[in-house]
Amino acid sequence: MKLRVFLKDRWLYVLAFLLASALAALLLHYLGAGLYAAVYAAFLFLLGGTAALVADYLRRRSFYRNLAKSLAKLEKKHLISEMLEEPSFAEGKILCNVLAQAGKSMNDEIAKYRIETKEYREYVETWVHEIKTPISACRLTLENNPGELASNLQADFDRIEFYVEQALFYARSGSLEHDYVLKQCTLKQIVSAAVKKNASLLIANGVKIETDSLDLPVMTDAKWMEFILTQLLNNSVKYRRKDPVVRFSGIGRKNSVTLTVTDNGIGIPQKDLPRIFDKGFTGDNGRLTSAKSTGLGLYLCKQLCDKMGLSISVDSEEGSGTVISIVFPVSSMYSH
Repeated sequence: MKLRVFLKDRWLYVLAFLLASALAALLLHYLGAGLYAAVYAAFLFLLGGTAALVADYLRRRSFYRNLAKSLAKLEKKHLISEMLEEPSFAEGKILCNVLAQAGKSMNDEIAKYRIETKEYREYVETWVHEIKTPISACRLTLENNPGELASNLQADFDRIEFYVEQALFYARSGSLEHDYVLKQCTLKQIVSAAVKKNASLLIANGVKIETDSLDLPVMTDAKWMEFILTQLLNNSVKYRRKDPVVRFSGIGRKNSVTLTVTDNGIGIPQKDLPRIFDKGFTGDNGRLTSAKSTGLGLYLCKQLCDKMGLSISVDSEEGSGTVISIVFPVSSMYSH
């Protein structure tokens, strides 16, 4: 709090005190106390009032300075009420009480929404597990009754299962730490699992898979990585051109291992690249090629990579394909 602001806020008090001091001096003078005594009395009044005003200013300035410093240090600004020490002046005590009540009310609201979010996530997870049973039963029925119709329905069930799994991972993405198992595996194992899972989709769309230098060990969660690669493969199929090819390559460095996923599809416009990891963003290709695109695939990939300590980046040129790089840091505690 600046002195100018403080005095401006108390101008009425200062004006009243000055007038009272002047009137007291005049009164003493007319009562015969003499000019010297009147001026001296007025001076004492002014000195006492000024001292009181300065003391009040100093304690308020100390409180508000500490308030500003504490607020600047806090990442979660709503916790400021817990950092404050109760001041000695009345307005400060009222402010602390108001902030404490506001903070408590907000914490209650946050707790309520956390409970609701947890319950909703648990419902989605339960629903996903339940829906997988009839999907598996339908798949078995189709396998026992081969034919063109069965093949078409099989492709539809692949899409259904893809979106069901996407819903499950989206529901779990906020609590990854509860479902994250860190194990050492090779890029080859991760890629093979993802390609095998999406084999029918790749074969149906004539996608050729190429691999290079995948015998590199990494520490990660194979299940989450399989989901990420599934999203990337589906995008490569969705935005493919004639004779589609997807190439998986591994690059080993001193402190990291990089997995690149390269396709020869339609590519991504340069203006869309900065936003491709945004939730719900589909871009020009998503709107033109697939009107029902959710815009969640790459968003989930980015979220999961961030939570697992991996980095993911995209390099693309419209009409020339896309390269997605996932970097696995190499920790000395796992090195051989």
